[in-house]
Amino acid sequence: MTEFPSPVLFAVPFFIITILGEWWAVRTGRLNGHYGTKDAFASIAMGLGNVAINALTSAIGLAVFMYFSQFSTFHLPPTWWTLALAFVLYDLVYYWKHRFAHRMRWFWMEHVTHHSSEEYNLTTAVRQPWFGPLSGLTFLGIPLVLIGFDPLMVFFVAGLNLVYQYWIHTRVIDRMPAWFEAVMNTPSHHRVHHATNPKYLDMNYAGVFIIWDKMFGTFIEEDPDEEPVYGIVKPINSYNPIWIAYHEMIALIRDCASDGFAPVCWFMRIIKPPGWSPDGQHSCSEDIRREWLAQQAAATERSEKAPAYIRTG
Repeated sequence: MTEFPSPVLFAVPFFIITILGEWWAVRTGRLNGHYGTKDAFASIAMGLGNVAINALTSAIGLAVFMYFSQFSTFHLPPTWWTLALAFVLYDLVYYWKHRFAHRMRWFWMEHVTHHSSEEYNLTTAVRQPWFGPLSGLTFLGIPLVLIGFDPLMVFFVAGLNLVYQYWIHTRVIDRMPAWFEAVMNTPSHHRVHHATNPKYLDMNYAGVFIIWDKMFGTFIEEDPDEEPVYGIVKPINSYNPIWIAYHEMIALIRDCASDGFAPVCWFMRIIKPPGWSPDGQHSCSEDIRREWLAQQAAATERSEKAPAYIRTG
């Protein structure tokens, strides 16, 4: 089995330098953006905790991948082309992992950590969960080892994928060249993803290549007339790293407990999107968007029915 370095660990000095650079440029007014001191330190604490927990648990995830690799009928050699192919295929897997993380509450209880900041700067990129392999989300990459990729190569390209996504967590970059925006994930595309605006909710799941969103119908452009509002629909209003990491898990347990002895309700709460409720009083992203679209349609209808002198000002 070929050894592969950890892209994330090698990138840590770059993370530190660029965070300090962005903070200085924003605070001195040289670049547009915003930094909240408490929020930034909370995000950095989440990143440090994520590195520590992953160091303790990564062997578990790797062991599971290695176990499944024995069921592959053949093993792809470690070459430049298999590495490139693994990188592209992992990004497709990542798209679906990310989409499931928003559409199933069990996975959302882990992923919500990354979205909980109401800021959007490079420290938001390092606001990562403290679950390790607990939720099972990482194991959605097992099909890659079943088709013959080395488990260590899969972990390596997953690290490259994560490092790429670091730089797109910023407001200081407006738009990249059109050809780049058409194919790659960019700060503009990812700002949409982190927004709570009904127009933007649960869109742009891409990791590296935005083409997956365009293929699967989850892409939307950033509207210059509608600035993203960052965070989550129900703000956590806390900078406590423990609460940031586990508040949604606690909320899920409480919601399941409120259902009493109803395993069907527990199961549905786990597999349904965040905001789903067994009593039908849902507040899922599609419900929020549907209500917003209805309001937009009603406003348009009122405008069209208004006298001409009112419409023209």
